[in-house]
Amino acid sequence: MNPNFWKGRRVFITGHTGFKGAWLSLWLQKVDAEVTAFSLAPPTIPNLFEEARVADGITSVRGDIRDYDALNQALHASKAEIVFHLAAQATVAGGYRDARDTFASNLTGTLNLLDAIRENPQIKAAVIVTTDKCYAPATDNVPLKEHAPMGGKDPYSASKSCAEIAVNSWRESFFHASDSPCIATARAGNVIGGGDWAEHRLLPDMVRAFMAHQPLSLRMPAAVRPWQHVLDALHGYLMLAEHLAGDNGRHYARGWNFGPTEEDHRTVAEVAEMAVRFWGDGATWHNASSNFQTETHELRLDATAAKNELAWHPRWRLDNALRHTLEWYRAAQNATDIRALTLSKIETFQATS
Repeated sequence: MNPNFWKGRRVFITGHTGFKGAWLSLWLQKVDAEVTAFSLAPPTIPNLFEEARVADGITSVRGDIRDYDALNQALHASKAEIVFHLAAQATVAGGYRDARDTFASNLTGTLNLLDAIRENPQIKAAVIVTTDKCYAPATDNVPLKEHAPMGGKDPYSASKSCAEIAVNSWRESFFHASDSPCIATARAGNVIGGGDWAEHRLLPDMVRAFMAHQPLSLRMPAAVRPWQHVLDALHGYLMLAEHLAGDNGRHYARGWNFGPTEEDHRTVAEVAEMAVRFWGDGATWHNASSNFQTETHELRLDATAAKNELAWHPRWRLDNALRHTLEWYRAAQNATDIRALTLSKIETFQATS
């Protein structure tokens, strides 16, 4: 990441009240970007957006990406050159609860943004964030590369698969001219970090259990996932945007994986065991008596392209990512300034090679 690239750069973010969007907004503030952000109200109580005062220093617009006119108006007013699209219904569990709304947010909302980009010719680049779950499940457990077929099966994953196909369609149909914005998609692994309070995600569930001195209940302890810290994923998005906005941007206008090293594709139980050791204080876990949703058992992500072509690599191995995450939650219990706590983690990450 080149901080000088972002200084004074006009950036538009959707979904800044969510977990990853809040971290990204703070990071861009830290490097003096001019940020306009568009989102619904924060999805949880508590939430990082309010605790870290993310709205300070940016133009924060409350709106729904399913409302094309409101979205287009906010994007036009921002005069942004770079767009990051993170607004979404972001959990597998949420997809099961409300499948139709998940598709409306994740597919129609993405199409609304793509058409709004068409109406704003000053935009140079856009990073559309989807998920590693957009891929059809691998039958041989080989890490998935970018050319693997789309095909998530549960509603959340399927909606993200559809969004990937839609982005490629709009790119081929409307963004193919030499002066068109360069549009890429980003598929990160299972992201962890302080300030995530969503339901039915491992780290938030873990912290809630540990803080309450209750055992953590695991639905799929043998499931394998590509674990990474939120800052590693965001670092990839930022580096990708820089490349898209460069002279050879069209070369990078495609789908990209951002995932951990092969060694950090671990089972849920392994992550829980590491967390129990880090947390101490009698923390434990056990198998849940039932599982209310179906998910892919093993998901591995190959990020070789990002490493070779973007010079991106994961800076924090899983043990370090987990330690920083749990440190954030412990410190947040007594911290008077969550914003300073979160910015300190960004500074630590930036100082890591």
